[in-house]
Amino acid sequence: MMDQLLILVLENITSPVVLFFVLGVGASMLRSDLEIPQAAARLLAIYLMLAIGFKGGAAVATTGIELRLITTLISCAILSFVTPVIAYFLLQRISKLPAIDIAAVSAHYGSISVVTLAAAIQALAQLGIEYEGYIVAAAAVMEFPAIISGLWLAHHYTEVKRTSNGGLLRHVFLNGSIVVLVGAFAIGWISGEKGLTEVAPFLVDPFKGVLCLFLLDMGLVAGRGFRDQGQAIGPREIGFGMLMPLISVGLASVFVMFLELSAGGTALIFTLAASASYIAVPAAMRLALPHAKPSIYLTMSLGVTFPFNLTIGIPIYITIAMSFG
Repeated sequence: MMDQLLILVLENITSPVVLFFVLGVGASMLRSDLEIPQAAARLLAIYLMLAIGFKGGAAVATTGIELRLITTLISCAILSFVTPVIAYFLLQRISKLPAIDIAAVSAHYGSISVVTLAAAIQALAQLGIEYEGYIVAAAAVMEFPAIISGLWLAHHYTEVKRTSNGGLLRHVFLNGSIVVLVGAFAIGWISGEKGLTEVAPFLVDPFKGVLCLFLLDMGLVAGRGFRDQGQAIGPREIGFGMLMPLISVGLASVFVMFLELSAGGTALIFTLAASASYIAVPAAMRLALPHAKPSIYLTMSLGVTFPFNLTIGIPIYITIAMSFG
C-alpha cells in the first residue's frame, strides 16, 4: 500500500494540473506581474462547475435513481454539519485564535472545494477508475449544512453575536457556484447520454486544459494570500490545515462503509470531506460574521489545505479508497 501511495503521489505532483498551480504560486511569491483577469477566472470557474455538474447528471440519467444516491446525499449532509464541530474544538485546543475566527474557519472545513473535486476526478480519469456520477450532487448538498454549523458554533460559543441579515439564506441557496452546479446537474440528468455526446467537444475534451488554466490562477491567488497574509497564522494553524483533512477522511470512512460505493466514488467522497471551501463559505461568513478575519480563514483554506490536498491529499484518498473497494 505504501509503494502504491508513493507512486500516486509522484504521478500527481508531476501532473500538469499540479504543476500549473505550483507555477502560479511561484510567480506570485516572486512578485511577477503575471495575472489572469478576474472576469476570465470567474468564467473558468463557471466552466468547471458546468462540466462537472453536467457529466454527473448524465451519469445519473444512465444509471437511474437508486437508494445509494439518497443515502449518500443524507450521509454527506450529516458529515458536512458534524465536521465543523470537530474542527472547532480541535482548533480551539491547539490555537490561540479568537473564538469567532475559529468558528469561521471551522465552517470552511465542513464545506467543499469544487476545484479539488475536479482535480480528483481528473486523477481518477488518468488511472482509469470509474465513479458514481451522483457524487456531484453530494458536492452541492455539502455547502449549506457547514455554514449553518459554523454560525451555530459562533452564536453558541462566542460573545460576538451573529449579524442579522435576512438575505443570508437566499445568498447561500442562490450562490453562483451552487446554482451552476445544481443547474448543470439537472440539465445533464434531463438530457442524458445523448445530451452529453452533443456537448462533449465543449464540456469533456477541453476540461483538463481549462482546469490547468484555472489552477494557475488559484496558484497566483494562494501565493498572494500567503505572501501578504501569512503572518496572520502560525505553525499550529498550518498544522491544523494539513491535519484536519485527514481527520475528515477518517470520519467519512465511517459513512462510506455503509454506502457500498465503488473505489472511485469512495475516493471522491473522501476528497469532498477533506476539502475546504474558499468561495461559498467565505462569502457567507462576510455577511454573517463580519468580525471574523478573512485573512485567517481564507489563508488557511486556500493557502494551506488546498495545496495539501492538491499535491499529497488526493493520492492518499485514492489509495485508502482502493483498499476500501
